[in-house]
Amino acid sequence: MGDANTDAVVRQMRDQIIDNDVKLLQAVNARLTLVAKLRAYKAAHDMGFVDHAREDWMKRYLLGANSGPLSDDGVLELFEHVLELTKRETSKESEAAAQLP
Repeated sequence: MGDANTDAVVRQMRDQIIDNDVKLLQAVNARLTLVAKLRAYKAAHDMGFVDHAREDWMKRYLLGANSGPLSDDGVLELFEHVLELTKRETSKESEAAAQLP
């Protein structure tokens, strides 16, 4: 049996995977920055933060944009997590900013 830790093909594929993971992390951080700005703007203009119709539209749009291999169920699950994480993370940031003197 071969050793996955020394196999050149495995090493190359792992390197490509981690490169994509870093890009994914950068994309999530960029999304958080944008949503935090939107949240602050909406708060300053007395607008509600969560827009369920917009979230539904976004999911439909992403389902249409998905060319696979991620399934439609996978797309929905992923973005449910992204939305939940984004709301939680930007809420923490919003609370911290409100506590500044």
